[in-house]
Amino acid sequence: MVRLAITVAVLLTGVSAALADAPAPDAPNRVVSMNLCTDQLAMLIAAPGQVVSVSALARDPQLSLMADQARELAVNHGRAEEVYLLTPDLVLAEPYSATAAVQMLTRLGVRVETVPSVNSIADLRDGILRMGALLGRPERAAQVLADFDSALADVPKAAPRLATTYAANGFAAGRRSLPGDVLRRAGYTLLTDQLGRPYGGSLPLELLVLADPDLIVTGSRYAQPSRAEGVLDHPALAGLTAERRVVPDRDWICGLPHLAEVVAGLAR
Repeated sequence: MVRLAITVAVLLTGVSAALADAPAPDAPNRVVSMNLCTDQLAMLIAAPGQVVSVSALARDPQLSLMADQARELAVNHGRAEEVYLLTPDLVLAEPYSATAAVQMLTRLGVRVETVPSVNSIADLRDGILRMGALLGRPERAAQVLADFDSALADVPKAAPRLATTYAANGFAAGRRSLPGDVLRRAGYTLLTDQLGRPYGGSLPLELLVLADPDLIVTGSRYAQPSRAEGVLDHPALAGLTAERRVVPDRDWICGLPHLAEVVAGLAR
């Protein structure tokens, strides 16, 4: 009798897991994503087999955290014709991705949902729940969000220090950007805040040197050098006492739960 009870309990656990893994009855079955960021969030939350195609960028390991998973799916290049032939019942796009293709697909009667861009941790939290609703996977989205919030809450509070990102053409992120918000969550004061630039912008090398921040964060460097990146190798930077960190572009180009790890790394 005890053995039977254990067997029934195991079976019920398996059924519960299977139900949790399945999308809602009215959920889309053939989802196509046309944007790198919706690609990854959809793959993270969708049920197995629910996403049938992602953008070609999702397979690029320099840009995508889920390149391996993307290689198991068909890819698209954001063209209306190829997306339509995939017979999707839901297409995911971002506000500025393939606008003409989105308009054509809409005219053809395809359901297209535009997912807002993520410019802050708060936007990311909203995006996880929205993706769960679109895919009919609210329970999965709630679990992803709970895990993210828990990881973020575990990040130790660091003493305030001055920091800035510094990218091609001397671009520095402001507080109203995802990298800027990540740095602030890690305990840093943004140089762009001190300069009154909430949206960031091009930061002259002279201002960077005069500010002498505690931390300068740069992004991925690519095989083909460019004049735009030349400022990152300027001799004046070598004389600064600032700590230099590299955060690969793929770590925060999109709003994904992985950002909790980025915040923790920067806080340390």
